[in-house]
Formats: sequence, C-alpha cells, structure tokens
Amino acid sequence: MSARSRFILRRLALTIPTLLAMSVFVFLLIRLVPGDPVRTMLGFRATPENVATVRSQLRLDDPLPAQYLTWITNLFQGDLGQDYISGVSVGTLISQRLPVTAELTLLAMFIGVAIGVPLGVLASQGRRFTRRVADGFVVAGVAVPDFWLGTLLVLLFAATLGWLPPSGWSALSDGLVQNLRYMLLPALALGIGEAAYITRTTRSAMVQVLGEPFVQFLRAKGLRDRDIVFRHALRNASMPIVTVIGIQFGVLLGGAIVIETVFGLPGLGRMVVTAIDQRNYTVVQGGVLVIATMFILVTLVTDLLYGWLDPRVEESA
Repeated sequence: MSARSRFILRRLALTIPTLLAMSVFVFLLIRLVPGDPVRTMLGFRATPENVATVRSQLRLDDPLPAQYLTWITNLFQGDLGQDYISGVSVGTLISQRLPVTAELTLLAMFIGVAIGVPLGVLASQGRRFTRRVADGFVVAGVAVPDFWLGTLLVLLFAATLGWLPPSGWSALSDGLVQNLRYMLLPALALGIGEAAYITRTTRSAMVQVLGEPFVQFLRAKGLRDRDIVFRHALRNASMPIVTVIGIQFGVLLGGAIVIETVFGLPGLGRMVVTAIDQRNYTVVQGGVLVIATMFILVTLVTDLLYGWLDPRVEESA
C-alpha cells in the first residue's frame, strides 16, 4: 500500500470516532437545555395527563443512554426523527433547507477566495498602495460583524438604489439570474469577512515564501516575476491558505445562521433557530448534527489536501 493510501485511510479512520463523539455531544447538549419541549408543543393543552401521555409516546421518560441508543440506531437507518410541531419528518425538513444553506456557504466562500487570494498575492509584492488597500480591507473585514454589514448592504443596494431585493428566496429552478439576485447580498455579507482572513493569511504566506533562496535562484535564471509568483511561490504558500479556507468554511456555516435570519432565507440555520425557540429537540438535533457533520467533512477534505500539496505530510503519515 502506498504512503498516499495509508495517509487517506488514517484520516478516514480518525473521522469515524470524531463523528460519534460529536453525536454524543449534540444529544447531551440538547437534553441539558432548560425547558420542557412537551409543554411547549402542547401549549394551553399542557395538562399533567397530556404531558405524561406525550412524554411516554416520545420516550422522553427513558434513561438518557436508552434515548441515545434509540436515536443513534434510527440515525443509522436514515431516520432523523419527526418534527414535534408539524409532524413532518426531520429528514424531509433538512432536505428542503440544506440546499439554501449550501448555496449560501459556497457562494460566500467563492467570494472570499476570489477576493482574498489575489489581493493577498498583490499585497505581498511590495507596492505601497496595494499594501495599504489590503491592510484597510483586512481591518474592516475582520472588525465589521456580518449582520451589520448585511444591514448596510440592504440599505444601499435594496432601499436606496433598488438594484436587489432586500430579502426572500428564489430557487434555482426559477432561473439562475433570479436566484442570484436574492443570494448576492447575503453571500457578500458573509463572504467579505472571510476574504479579509484569507487576504491576511495569503499575504503573510507569500511574503515568507518570496524571501526563500529558491525564489532568488529563479529570478537569477531570468524567470518573469509573474511566473515565479503564480507557478512556484503560490503553490509553496498554499498550505496555510488551504488551512484557513478549511477553518473559515466552518465559520461560514455558523455565520449562515445569522445571515439567513437577516435576509429571510429558508435555510438550515434559520430552521435551527426557530426549533430552538420552540424547544423542538428532534429538529435541533438533526440540524446541528448535519451542520457539525459538514464541518467535520470539510476538515477531512482539508487534511487530505495536505497530502497532495505537501508530500512531507504524506510521508509522515
């Protein structure tokens, strides 16, 4: 078996206990939240007899280990439970909401990479004006909260200029242009902050690599600066850039919860917020589980990219 295959298998093997530990954490965290979901669900009908009946039907009177075993067994069978309020399958709710969150996150990350990597590379070249622009962008991008930036974007492009809708959602089936009109402002609000982090990391990594002896050697051979930067230096600086992109992807999943609420997007994050208000255990569990699993899988992909970008990581596996 090759070193690359061993590296991939080891990372996959480490992912399985991580997913199991995460499932235990999600299960216990939801159970420790104050409030009775049965009383919330029943409302004015929450008499002691009705509460006892519903708790028995939902098996909430079972010991926690028994509840977890039932939940994880159903989970392996593809059953995430049922919404207490509407009676709809949690899997159905997630399948309806997940495409919105996935599109928002991917668009925001695309904006972050498309702005952050080129700006970081240009800022590392030593031009004073470009460095100042990059520094100002990084400070503003890190300091400004996503929800506040989203509010400003709505005031400018929706309320003042009238170019884009302030909120709402249009599916891809209704047309790509119409879909992007609704998704552009949320993606910008979420992606600009990520672009600031990527810019800072890219600039720092490129400055370090451009000071290496091999760069001076390539310049002595007569290679153009553009070829040195994009064909040689950027690849050698890609490790920290890939790392911050993987980490910030998880940040985007968390930020999507706020942005979906601000812009009225029917995404997974907004569904989880509503379920928390309703003390809807099964929906919160399912939503948080999916979000956490996506973050773990992105981390796995980031680790696997190490073996492709840096052979030394693969050899040490």
